[in-house]
Amino acid sequence: MSGRAADDAGELVAPLVAGVGASRGVAVSEVVDLLAATLAAAGCTGRPVAALATVSARAAEPGLIGAARRLGVPLRSFPADALATVRVPDPSPFAAAAVGTPSVAEAAALLAAGPGAELIAGKRKSAPQGRPARATCALAAAAAVTQCGAVTAGREGAPAAPSPGADIVMTSPNPPRGGPDRRTTGIGDKAPHSDTTGTKET
Repeated sequence: MSGRAADDAGELVAPLVAGVGASRGVAVSEVVDLLAATLAAAGCTGRPVAALATVSARAAEPGLIGAARRLGVPLRSFPADALATVRVPDPSPFAAAAVGTPSVAEAAALLAAGPGAELIAGKRKSAPQGRPARATCALAAAAAVTQCGAVTAGREGAPAAPSPGADIVMTSPNPPRGGPDRRTTGIGDKAPHSDTTGTKET
């Protein structure tokens, strides 16, 4: 992960990765609202989010692609068998039956954040009015880096070795820029050149 930010005390903090599980037909607004609620519940509202991550079976879901574009971050995806190797606190037999891995949101967040990643917020479901939830979200952060450059492993985490599975990266039309002037989109900010509010659900 790159683009570490400084907190109010001037300490470096790693950007977060949001793992997202979704049912087919999920709306962009449901994903974005869930991410905002998850960040708020974890006390991380002002902390940058570097990427969304999900299972390969949902990588082409318009609601997830649209959410990544609105936030100005890449959508990363991992094969179900790679996600199934990640230890998580809240595995689900329903997810295993649906997409072949007992965890999508938590496992994807940890795997995308890299070796030694720490789970900052466990799986949280969306809460749309009048219909069942179609999205889940979890937050993970890359291993902390001390002032002398040493890496401190998190309590949870992805396998120490890189996943053998393919990592599909779908970038937005306006990806974050590299270098010292890189800006990270905050939740609630209006994305440039986009008026999309979500996909039609049936």
